[in-house]
Amino acid sequence: MIVTYNSAPVIGHLLDSLPAALGGQHAHVVVVDNGSMDDTCSVVARRTDCVLIRAENRGYSAGLNRGVRALPGDGPILLLNPDVWMHPGSVQALMEGLAAPGTGVVVPRLIDERGRLAFSRRREPTLARALGLGRTGRPFLSEADLDRNGYDSAGVTDWATGAVMLLSRSCYRDLDGWDESFFLYSEETDYCLRARDLGWVTRYEPAAVATHLGGHSGQSARIHSMQIVNRVRLYRRRHGPVASAVYLLLAVAREMSWVARGRGDSMSALTALLIPGSRPPELGCSDRLIPR
Repeated sequence: MIVTYNSAPVIGHLLDSLPAALGGQHAHVVVVDNGSMDDTCSVVARRTDCVLIRAENRGYSAGLNRGVRALPGDGPILLLNPDVWMHPGSVQALMEGLAAPGTGVVVPRLIDERGRLAFSRRREPTLARALGLGRTGRPFLSEADLDRNGYDSAGVTDWATGAVMLLSRSCYRDLDGWDESFFLYSEETDYCLRARDLGWVTRYEPAAVATHLGGHSGQSARIHSMQIVNRVRLYRRRHGPVASAVYLLLAVAREMSWVARGRGDSMSALTALLIPGSRPPELGCSDRLIPR
């Protein structure tokens, strides 16, 4: 299950990598295109190894759910960003990880195009981790797991980068799919934490490897605003009004510090945090960030 948006330069490489990654296993491949304005649909439509669904761009989560509904069968669901390619045997390794009791999500070892480890394991958002001190590497302060040695062994993580995820079909049904109110960003955090709430774990499996180019969504003031606002929205949904108010204040302070250092897109994020009507249309303005 792949969601594309202006992915013409990368989608072919991913699709070409799947036969070796599957290692002889049978799979249905569905590509949902969220209204690309480049040649993505033409590239995919010329292929015979996948099904293309053209969809209105209602966000990444909506595209995933749309694609899952089109997948035949009742097996596990492999979600792939278009800017990854899977290494040989990686899907089999993910399947073995999913067989562990209670596992709802399995994620691979991610590397960049130069072969360097990507720190893809994440801890649950907390007030301390909202301070912007992740570079210290201290678990109490860092949402990202920066312990390089820990990436050599399989284990459970709170959540992980969503570039590649193998989902249990039962877990997906229990959660009623992905929350489509997250247009882009924080949707994988929400999914993994809701899964954990119901007793499903997210498992990291280093025997499965994928190369992730990253940055395919681009960077802009609009993108940055979505990242920051969705973090606060996610926290607000899972915590009480006092903690949520503190989290919002910390997010505001963090963006103000970046504005002071000359980061222009942080001014847009700061405005979006405080003035609902200024948010990107994809975020809407009905989801209050300031608790009553």
